[in-house]
Amino acid sequence: MILGIDLGTSVVKAAAFSKSGEVLAVEGRRVKLYNPRPECSEQDIDETLAALGEVVRAVARQTDGPVEAVGLTGQGDGLWLLDERGRQVRRAATWLDARANSIVEEWRASGVFEEHFRRNGNVTFPGAPSAIMAALAREEPESLERASTAGYCKDVILQRLTGERATDASDASEPFMDHSTRSYDPTILELFGLAAYEHLLAPIDPSPGPMRLLTAEGASLTGLPEGTPVHSGPFDLPATAIGAGVDGLGDGVIIVGTTLACEVIVDRADTGGEPGGQTLCMPEPDRWLRAMPAMVGTASMDLTLDLLGSTHTDIEDFLAESPPGANGVHVLPFFSPSGERAPFVEPDARGQLSGMTLNTTRSDVVRAVAESVGYAAKHCLTAAGLRGKISICGGGAESRAWRQVLADVLQQPLEVARRPEVGARGAAMAAMTAAGLDFDHAGWTRPDDQVQPSEDLADLYGEGFDRYLTTVEATRGLWDRLRVGPPPT
Repeated sequence: MILGIDLGTSVVKAAAFSKSGEVLAVEGRRVKLYNPRPECSEQDIDETLAALGEVVRAVARQTDGPVEAVGLTGQGDGLWLLDERGRQVRRAATWLDARANSIVEEWRASGVFEEHFRRNGNVTFPGAPSAIMAALAREEPESLERASTAGYCKDVILQRLTGERATDASDASEPFMDHSTRSYDPTILELFGLAAYEHLLAPIDPSPGPMRLLTAEGASLTGLPEGTPVHSGPFDLPATAIGAGVDGLGDGVIIVGTTLACEVIVDRADTGGEPGGQTLCMPEPDRWLRAMPAMVGTASMDLTLDLLGSTHTDIEDFLAESPPGANGVHVLPFFSPSGERAPFVEPDARGQLSGMTLNTTRSDVVRAVAESVGYAAKHCLTAAGLRGKISICGGGAESRAWRQVLADVLQQPLEVARRPEVGARGAAMAAMTAAGLDFDHAGWTRPDDQVQPSEDLADLYGEGFDRYLTTVEATRGLWDRLRVGPPPT
């Protein structure tokens, strides 16, 4: 069997797959996010490793036969600092971290932000490695001085399991990569004032990357035999695209998770247009993933349901009770404290609820949030260059009613990616490719379902999307005014 491991922001999961792609067992363990200051979001690497050991052992107890290969994927961005022994120097700062908000604003004002995008095709946001590294260089330089590696989540796990220090082209794509050579660009490090820390960046594996062997320490942690082949696959956004079978030029995938990640396969690293989103290397040398990981995913619905004293089990009823258009209620779902990063970057972006009357119901508010996430997805996919089919996955996509809302807003069929654990599936597929194992790609990625849009709602949601875009543009000007303060009198 093949084992896929997905090191998520809130849950570490392991999934065992048969050679034909059937799921044999899945286990997950929650991992804690720490907030030592309101703007900080951190994870303990040792706790993540402990959760990994638990899920792998639990899956092994439910299955028979040897593990032929282990594929790793996990959350991207953030900053994971290790010493020379592969031990954490400090808790990792995750991609949700906002301690570098002011630094990103400085870079925006000075032109560094845009110059970086024109070189790299990726925006720098507060949770990006460059911004967090710059914040630590100012506030906590001793952590960087003690570190031997400034890596990414799955790379930390790879080093602890195999003893080898490396990253892959997808994680390395931003913020420091030269996409023409798929190597680090010293000019970008200088641009950010981080040239002194270039030695902390791990070597980039050429695609598809080697198989590495589980060490005695890795075997003790996971319960797998020493020498089991391990592959450091793409991080979770490209891994999910692989697991969903998205490989045609112009095809896209929507991950309705904590992040609303909207991704499209492209054949060049485009640095034109308004800076926004990410340009991520796929394993193939002439393919990239134009990713728009908006900060408006299931967290927007979580907040709404929490404020209403409800749970996810109520979503279906709420969406059934409020008609399309939510009786005139409109939402901008920018609830993340670090603002928005795709398809535009506004660290001070904030949410908005409008159109309410004394007749507005809780169901109207929930539907307005669900529709607003659909509008955000359409905004992102349009900016990313969508011109093909769309696959959908993620926790939010488990709701049939919400899937239908998204199809109706987008006015395109949605293929529901083969479940469960699409990211872990992609990691397992990447591992099999690297190991030279034959498998049926179409079988591994056949969709579970398809959602057809209601064509009679095309005009309603076309007008709704136009209103959404107009409101976003008008409110961006307000965010700018709130950030710099009122003009002098």
